Amino acid sequence: MKLAVLGGGGFRVPLVYGALLRDTAKPRVEEVVLYDVSAERLAAVRHVLDGLAAEHDHPPLVRTTTDLDTALREAAFVFSAIRVGGLAGRTADERVALELGLLGQETTGPGGVAFGLRTVPVAVRMAERVAALAPHAWVINFTNPAGMITEAMRAVLGDRVVGICDSPIGLVRRAAAALGLDPARVSPDYVGLNHLGWLRGLVHEGRDMLPGLLADDAALRQVEEARIFGGDWVRTLGALPNEYLYYYYFTRESVAALDGAGHTRGESLVTQQDRFYAAVRERPEHALTAWVRARRERDATYMAETRDIAAAGERDAADLEAGGYEGIALALMAALSRGESSTMILNVRNGSAVPGLPEEAVVEIPCVVDGAGIRPLATRPLPGRFLGLMQQVKAVEQTAIEAAMTGSSRLAVEAFALHPLVDSVGTARRLLDGYRARIPELAAVLPGTP
Repeated sequence: MKLAVLGGGGFRVPLVYGALLRDTAKPRVEEVVLYDVSAERLAAVRHVLDGLAAEHDHPPLVRTTTDLDTALREAAFVFSAIRVGGLAGRTADERVALELGLLGQETTGPGGVAFGLRTVPVAVRMAERVAALAPHAWVINFTNPAGMITEAMRAVLGDRVVGICDSPIGLVRRAAAALGLDPARVSPDYVGLNHLGWLRGLVHEGRDMLPGLLADDAALRQVEEARIFGGDWVRTLGALPNEYLYYYYFTRESVAALDGAGHTRGESLVTQQDRFYAAVRERPEHALTAWVRARRERDATYMAETRDIAAAGERDAADLEAGGYEGIALALMAALSRGESSTMILNVRNGSAVPGLPEEAVVEIPCVVDGAGIRPLATRPLPGRFLGLMQQVKAVEQTAIEAAMTGSSRLAVEAFALHPLVDSVGTARRLLDGYRARIPELAAVLPGTP
């Protein structure tokens, strides 16, 4: 099988290739084509992959290209992991919001809206090329904001596109481990949108084990999310929230921490990744070593500000070693191509799975995946404190998609203003002005004035 990776010069691509190297079942991916707009980044990542492949027999063939159509032809699977505007765009997503006293984060709040506005048209054009050149391919979307981008691509590809994220499975894994259970033998009651969801139940042998976990202070302290949110708050919710909900439940604290840090996450990553790519240019034979070093630094500092505020401590070493979205992608491909049935938490069309949300909305819920495709599982009705937030954020996502596809500045202001983390229409207008001034890719999508 052929796998095309869009955004193939990205820093996390070696994680995907590493997962492919460990996969020996048949059929397997035998050819990987990396596509990116930057030939320099492609070359750097290719050196890292060569280092990984040297340790294995019969590794998948790797090719690189800056031509999208070449990458897509005859692909069985397509990974979309693009970053429109690069890390410069991400730093602007964060800084423009912070300068207005709002949350500066790349997927949550106004930064996520800005990221989506400039990414949606590019993602849709890529979906159109997939439909033309590889109509039977499955598209697995990593591109953030994942729920919004997956929903936009669905307009072209329908059920052939699915979004993935490692946050939900990480939460399930940590909760199961705190209870001494095998994560593969529990059934999670998880429901939400990407980067906005709750683990409401964890069934093992017919019994929901989550209430016992919530009542056990010692066990809760083993779960990073519980340490971040605090035992009292997760018991109040009656659920374990996705880590990104910290930005909604502790907004003032988050803004203060981000604003006082002296640098944003994006600015830190610019420094890390510039150092990595420079090291590879200078000594390509040591590319793998440079990448491993940069990856450890990146993983250790992930969402560090939330752990610092809550005094939650360092990330657990076992968590770091457990892997993330690359394992989900491999399991998804195996289920679809080899019929290895699996239940996974994915970003898919709602249909009737989550009552209270539009049928066409992309939601993040458990699904059964096998050779016949992906089947979302029905969820229990949500209480108002969860459903209301999901409805509001989904309305923002859908408004942002329409704004991006029509070039409407009026709708873009509406998307910002509707977001629960934006405090006024006037602020929404200033956000759009600030993002247009600093991000050329967004200005190109929304050239007019509100």
